[in-house]
Parts: sequence; structure tokens; C-alpha cells
Amino acid sequence: MSRDLSKVRNIGISAHIDSGKTTLTERILFYTDRIHAIHEVRGKDGVGAKMDSMELEKERGITIASAATNCTWKDLDINIIDTPGHVDFTIEVERALRVLDGAVLILCSVGGVQSQSITVNRQMTRYKVPRIAFINKCDRTGANPARVTQQLREKLDLNALPMQLPIGLEGDMKGVIDIVTMKAVYYEGEFGEKIREDEIPAELRDEAEELYEQLLDAASMFSEELMEAILEGTPTPEMIIEAVRLGTLELGITPVFVGSAYKNKGVQSLLDAVMYYLPCPTDIENIALDLDHDEVEVKVTNNPNDPMVALAFKLEEGRYGQLTYLRTYQGTIKKGDSIINTRTGKKVKVGRLVRMHSDEMEEIQESGAGDIVALFGIDCASGDTFCDDSVNYSMSSMYIPEPVISLAIKPVDNKAQGNMSKALNRFTKEDPTFKTFVDDESNETIISGMGELHLEVYIERMKREYNAEVQVGAPQVSYRETISQRADFDYTHKKQTGGSGQFGRVAGYLEPLEEGDYEFVDNIVGGSIPREFISACDKGFQKSLKKGALAEAPVTGVRVVINDGNSHSVDSSDVAFQLAAVGAFKQGYMKAKPILMEPIMKVSVEGPTEFQGSVMGSLNQRRGMVLGTSEEGNYTVIDAEVPLSEMFGYSTILRSLTQGKAEFTMEFSTFRQVPKNVAEEIVKERLKEKK
Repeated sequence: MSRDLSKVRNIGISAHIDSGKTTLTERILFYTDRIHAIHEVRGKDGVGAKMDSMELEKERGITIASAATNCTWKDLDINIIDTPGHVDFTIEVERALRVLDGAVLILCSVGGVQSQSITVNRQMTRYKVPRIAFINKCDRTGANPARVTQQLREKLDLNALPMQLPIGLEGDMKGVIDIVTMKAVYYEGEFGEKIREDEIPAELRDEAEELYEQLLDAASMFSEELMEAILEGTPTPEMIIEAVRLGTLELGITPVFVGSAYKNKGVQSLLDAVMYYLPCPTDIENIALDLDHDEVEVKVTNNPNDPMVALAFKLEEGRYGQLTYLRTYQGTIKKGDSIINTRTGKKVKVGRLVRMHSDEMEEIQESGAGDIVALFGIDCASGDTFCDDSVNYSMSSMYIPEPVISLAIKPVDNKAQGNMSKALNRFTKEDPTFKTFVDDESNETIISGMGELHLEVYIERMKREYNAEVQVGAPQVSYRETISQRADFDYTHKKQTGGSGQFGRVAGYLEPLEEGDYEFVDNIVGGSIPREFISACDKGFQKSLKKGALAEAPVTGVRVVINDGNSHSVDSSDVAFQLAAVGAFKQGYMKAKPILMEPIMKVSVEGPTEFQGSVMGSLNQRRGMVLGTSEEGNYTVIDAEVPLSEMFGYSTILRSLTQGKAEFTMEFSTFRQVPKNVAEEIVKERLKEKK
């Protein structure tokens, strides 16, 4: 199967919540003949958009799980992943960007660069994903694409380059001017499917020419051929496209396009832009680690004839068992092949190979390098690498943020108990940011995640998909403990029973660690603790970090240095030194003045300016620190940092304060010390619970 990889694009569509990602994907599928009727996200017909296949998504009008599809535009094969905008489902964006070659960053022409646009852009930068920007909703009152382009430069530090100029805005939007060809493009017909090119309207000529000069200036930095052609006065559209493509691939340029997906304007031009400017699989360098040779880095080739390497980046429970989404990086997977999971070493057989179209699938016989497909009936975890038996590679893993909020859940009866554990097993496998454990003391099942909505959605899915009714306890914040000064320890563990006893002495000190969670330093000289027991000491200290003495929260930011000790020729053992380390840590910890740390959230509230005072007041009451405000017309955005513990139920309060006109987004920022009076309350509360 020899495919021309230059005709393949793997792209993601990412943006702030409610910027129109799913609506845009719906239009792309319509213009590429993948669907034959357009449905809206919150449409009156109750069908819902194609990419929102989950019942919950249709009800709430939001995307919860990223959905994959593929389509053909001209002679281009495009694999698309439509990702959620809500920060609670950030792992969906993270894993999509991990396997995609390029991305479309969508911005609302009224809202501009919003808090989640900044997060998504940071994720794209983390994985070095080339992107183009699409300023959507140019039909809305207050649309201002020029301001949004300026925000891309100032807030996201991108070299945003307008490739189009809108012809009319708000209700008068008729089409766009293509700056590369200097032609006006109109989208006509009931669904904008008829494209007509014309001369640029006289009143927009000067502005278009100014943008053309800017485009030549910026693009010529990436192409000597274009630079020479400009000097000779003969630049062609092909030269400009090639130069902008090179700049985009080097992350030096972000081409900006405009339109309105809802009003069917500008979508076909965006598809052309995907073809011209975004990378094909061979333009991107992907690295794997060779597990047989000390994890040395190797470049994967994108060659369909090389040994097969593929990454499982997302799991879903389908009607026929587990559905595993795979990105093939090199080689070919065929139906009936045996492939090996390099993490577990297990060999599995490829039974069914499908190409996904939201929740529909089409059977295929084989998949080559650069493809995104799905397999059935394979047991694996998110992030596993599959190879054939000629290589043993692992693709580099993705960044997984730590959960910040927990809830206690209790099944209502025995039947629900079994269903609940089935559901939890599946959810933790599907979503690495969703964690669950049983609390040793209270014996309650605790679920942790990225935010209230994240956990709410999983509880709702338990009821609907597993018929597991659960009672939900009050939300718990994931606190951390750390130490604030250096403290010495010198602890001897002695236990004498019949026969050989236990003996181990460990001495040294604890001190605060600036970067990282834990560091163990072995400064033992002269063999006062024999070498074979050093790792047991390390294990003992690590065990002690799981629960601090203040509020039984995990302890972070500690360096442990051991510099002395004693052993006994008969009574010393691994267990004795582990217990000695645990005792030594307890002894030093309270002397090191421990402090409680709480998760601080970055909160962004957007709403009418008239409510600015009361919104700021509500944030200050919650121990919030306002970082800045920006006003656009009669709309204000307030950025603040607020402790997570103070943000529960804030959406209801914000609604009543602003007559339902304001909304907020929130994401984890950092851990910071809890004020003394609040910390004392938390410690008291924990003691009460324990009793």
C-alpha cells in the first residue's frame, strides 16, 4: 500500500469553550461530502452535531470527549480530531495534540484570546505543533478580527499574519479577500457551497494592499527565492504560499483566516489553508526510545515498509468492547497481524481495524504510516506503544496534569457496588487525569479529577452507562504539605523478640527543596550504614511522604540527607532500616516547621462591565487576588488567582450576581501556603474526621 504522505494531514481543532469548534467541524464534513445535512450543536431538531455523539454532549451543548473523523478535500486525506474546550477535559486536548501533526486554533471574533485559548496554545507549543488560526463568528455583533489578530501577537506571542480580510462584518459579512491572490471570495448558495471570485471592492483596496505588503515582508524571511522575486518585482502566489508554509512549519508564522462557520463563510478557504500550510506526516520529526538499547532516541521514519510502530493515544468502551485509537508512525498494520505491546511485552492479534467517523466506523484491511485508526478487542492503557517483533520502541509519553479535586462516592446498594467498580475501572483506564482509590481509614471510595464538571460528568456517566446509582459526599481539596526550615534527625530502631531482632540507626537532616517533590542524598562515609541498606532508607523516607503529620496530605518539596548511622551484623535488615527511616522522618518533620499548601486556581471571569465591582468583590471574599482586568466595549474580563477550596458552587453565585450574564473558566495554577488561621481550621477538621 503506497500512499503519498504529502497528501495526508492529521489535524486537531482546539479553542476556548464556545468558540465554534464543533460547528466548524460539522461544516468541514459537509463540504467534504462526509455528511449530507448540517445539524447544529444546540439545534432545534434535537439531532445535535455529528462530532458530539455522547448523549451528555448533546444535552449540555459541550464537547466532553475528543472525537475523530476523516474526510477528503480535493485530493487531500484529512484526519480530524475535534477536542473539548472546557479546561476540565484538558487531557483530551493534550493527547490529541500528542499525535497530531498540525492544528487549527479557533478564536471568537468577539471574545478574542480567552483564558482557554492561552492554555491550548501552551499545549500546542509544548508539542511543537504548527498551527493556523481561524477567527470565527465574524457575523456576531461586536466582531473585530483585527483586534483578535493583535491579541494573538500580544497575549500569545505569535507572529500572527492576516491571510484574509473580511468583506463586511456582523450582519453584513459577505465574504473574504484572499491576500495571497488579491481576489474577493464570496460564498453563495443555501449553505455557502458555491464559491465566486471577483475583484476586490474599491473601499477595501488600500487596506488589502497594506496587508499584502506585510505578508510579503514576513514571508520573505523564510524564503530566499521569494526575497529575490520581491526585489525583481515578480512574486507569485505559489512562492508566497511556499514561504508561509515554511514559516508555519518552523513555528515562525501563524497564518490567520477569518469567517463564520455558523453562516457558512470561509470554511472552504480554511480547508485550502490546511492543505497549503499545515504539515504532512513527513514534515514532522517524531522520536521513539529504543528499549533494547538503553532507551536511546531513534527517529521514526514514516516509511510504510519499515518495522511497525504505533501509539495508542485514547481508549473508549464501544458496543463491541474496548476501542483503541492508534496513530501509526511507521510501517503498516494489517488485519490479522500480530503486534506487541512494548510496555507489557504481550502479543495481540489485530482482529478488526476501523477508520472512525465520530461514533460510526468503517472497516479497513490495513493502515499505513501517518494514519489514525482504531482497533477492537485489544487490552492496553492510554499511551502504550505497539510494534511488530523486529523492534522494541516506546514513543515518548504525554504530559499528564495532577488531579486537584476529590469527591467521596458511595453506592446505594450491592448491585450499584458492582456496577460502580466496573465503571471506575473503565474510566481510570480511559482518562489518566481521573484517579480513584479507597481511603484506608474511612473505607470510602474517593474519585479525583481536574474540576467539579469533570467529576460531575463521570458520576452522570456511571448512572447512565452502568446503571450505578451513587451518593456523593462534599468535594475535598487535594492539599499538600511541605517543610519551611532545616531540621536534624537521629533515630535508632530497636526491636528484640525471640531469635534475631531488628536494629538500624539513621542520622542526617531534612531541608526544603526548591524544585521538585523529593530528593534523597546519601552522604554516608566509612560504611556506618552498609551500602545494601541505603535503598531501604530511601524507601522508608518515600513511604513517609504519603501522609504528612499536619493534615495527612502528601508531603512535597523535601530533600533528605543521611550522613551517619549504625548497623548490627545480625539484627540489621532492609525492614529494620526502612522502619528506622520512617521514625527518623517523623522525628525531623515536626522540627522542620511543616506548612500546609493548597491548590490555587487561575480564574477568568467574563461579563458586562456594569457588574465589574460586584464580581471583584465576590473574588476578594474568596481570598482571591485580582491579577488584572481588561475591557472591550462594555465587556470586562477579570483574571484572578483564587484557592480552589473557595470556588465550590461559585457558578451559582456568579449567575445571581450578574443576572446570568457572566461566565468563568478555571484551571490549576500552583500550590501556595494556606494562611495560618485557615490552616488551623483545616487541621482541626481533619482531626475531628479521624476521631
